[in-house]
Amino acid sequence: MDIPSGILPAIRKMKDFDKALETSHDSIVILESRLVQIKSLVEYARKANKKVLIHFDLIQGLKSDEFGMEFLIREVNPDGILSTRGNVINLAKKKKLLAIQRIFLLDSLALDHNLKLIEKIKPDCIEVLPGLMPTIIEQIGQQTTIPIIAGGLIKSEEEVEAAIQAGAVAVSTSNKNLWSF
Repeated sequence: MDIPSGILPAIRKMKDFDKALETSHDSIVILESRLVQIKSLVEYARKANKKVLIHFDLIQGLKSDEFGMEFLIREVNPDGILSTRGNVINLAKKKKLLAIQRIFLLDSLALDHNLKLIEKIKPDCIEVLPGLMPTIIEQIGQQTTIPIIAGGLIKSEEEVEAAIQAGAVAVSTSNKNLWSF
């Protein structure tokens, strides 16, 4: 799968699923769901010509091991995986899925730790949370040369633009007001 770009509608509540499918964006992110729902959500999204990225860690009933990944690929077949867990990113890469490492940056120690993790794992893409830090997005982009998605706490078009100008290839957001941007 190609690296996503622009806005990535991120679905946290199922009531927002249909609205995300109505957008002009190529990809959607399913943040939270239950294992029993995920296959039909992906099938439905594909009928709307959407690529589907699944936040592996937030699927209730799915264990973050090789068997969980094997099940997800065989039964659900998403286009990509987001995870905070290095083992999940490694498994996704082995299975030829787009592997997006999600990192939370609380302080400089977290930044240093995550940069070491990224160097070791080499995900296809990095999602930086919160996405409101253009200088950090720029720094991570320069240090890793891995495409960056900005996510979390982005509430305005100006903040989307700042993240993109800092080097983010996309912005993931559950803020429906930004899905038409």
